[in-house]
Amino acid sequence: MGSACRAAIGAALAVGYGCATPAPAADPPAPLPAVETRLYLIGDAGAPAPADPVFKALAGQIAGDPARSMVVFLGDNIYPAGLPPAGAPGRQEAERRLDEQIDLVRDAGARAIFIPGNHDWAAWGIAGWESVKREGRRIADRGGTRVSLLPADGCPGPVVRDVDTRLRLIALDTQWWLHAYAKPLHPNSNCPEDSEAEVVEALRAAIEGAGDRRVVVVGHHPLASGGIHGGNFGWSDHIFPLRAKRSWLWIPLPGIGSAYPLARRRGVSDQDLSGPLNVHMREAIAGVFARAAPLDYAAGHEHNLQVIQGKGGEYLLVSGTGFFGHASRTASTEGTLFARVASGFMRLDLSATGEVRLAVIVADASGNAQEAFSKMLK
Repeated sequence: MGSACRAAIGAALAVGYGCATPAPAADPPAPLPAVETRLYLIGDAGAPAPADPVFKALAGQIAGDPARSMVVFLGDNIYPAGLPPAGAPGRQEAERRLDEQIDLVRDAGARAIFIPGNHDWAAWGIAGWESVKREGRRIADRGGTRVSLLPADGCPGPVVRDVDTRLRLIALDTQWWLHAYAKPLHPNSNCPEDSEAEVVEALRAAIEGAGDRRVVVVGHHPLASGGIHGGNFGWSDHIFPLRAKRSWLWIPLPGIGSAYPLARRRGVSDQDLSGPLNVHMREAIAGVFARAAPLDYAAGHEHNLQVIQGKGGEYLLVSGTGFFGHASRTASTEGTLFARVASGFMRLDLSATGEVRLAVIVADASGNAQEAFSKMLK
C-alpha cells in the first residue's frame, strides 16, 4: 500500500472518506473554440448549506455563458425523504433545500432539468409516488418554463429533450424500476410508457432516432461504480457500520460490523448494484445500449466523481457530490478513467460540429472551481 493511500485511510478516521483514485497523468485537451451547449451534470445536491461552496462554483461557471448552459440535477434533490406534505414537519427545510437549486439556475438565466432519485421518492418509502409528484409541482411553480422535473408524476420515461442543434437528452426515472410501493403501472396510469417493455422500446427508439445529435441519457442510479453502491467498502465500514446511517456514529463494532457491508454486497438492497431489481433494471438498459449506444449515461447516487469507459454507452459518468462535503469512498473498477472523493460536478461542452469535451470540476471550501480531469469524447 502506497503512502498516499495510507494517508487517505488515516483521513477516513476523521472525515469518513475512502482512498481516491488519482487522475491519469495526461495533458488536458484544449477548450473547444466554439461551444454551442454547456451541459452541467450535478447529482445528490439535496442538502446544501446556505452559500454552499459547490453551488458557488457552479454559479460561477454558469455566469460566463448562461444562455448556452443547461444543468441536469441527477436526483436526490431533497434529503432525506423528498418533499413532505404542506404543514408536515420538515416541509419548510425541504423547500429551502430544493429552492436553493432552482434559484441558482433561474437567477443565472440558464435552463435546468431535475431527475428524481430514490430519496425524492420519500426515501424509497410507501409515500414515494406522492412525494415525487409534490416535488414536480414545486419545481414548476418556482422555476417557470425553463426548469422542470423529468420524467414527471412518477412516470419512468424516457423523456426526450433536444437541446440546441447537436444534443439529445433522454431522461429516465430509474427509481420507478426499483420502487416496491405504489407507482404508475399499466393499466392504471397516465404515463406514455408504464411497463418495462414500453420503457425499453421507447428508449431504443429515442436513441436511434437522434440523427446526428450526440445522445446523453440521464438517470439517478449508475450502471457501474467503484463506490459503496458497487460493493466497494473499506475497512472502516466494517469497524464503524453505524456511520452508514449517521455519519457521526463512530462506534466500533469489529466482527459484528462486517455483517452490514457483506449483506450489501450480496444484494440485500435494491439501491445497490447487487440488488435483484437493480440487476434487472441494468440488464434491461444494457440490452438497449448494446443495440443503440448513447455517448454518455450520466447518474448520481454514489457520492463521488467517476468517469468509466465502456459501461453504459461509450462513457458512464457518476457525478454525485452536489453539495460540499457530501462524499464517500470510491476506487477503480473495470474501465475507470477517473475516480475521486471530492465535491463538485461535471460539464460537457458541445460544439455545433459535434465535438464533445468532458470536464470534471472540483470545488474547494471557498467555492473555487478547478478542472481535475478532462477528455475529448469520441
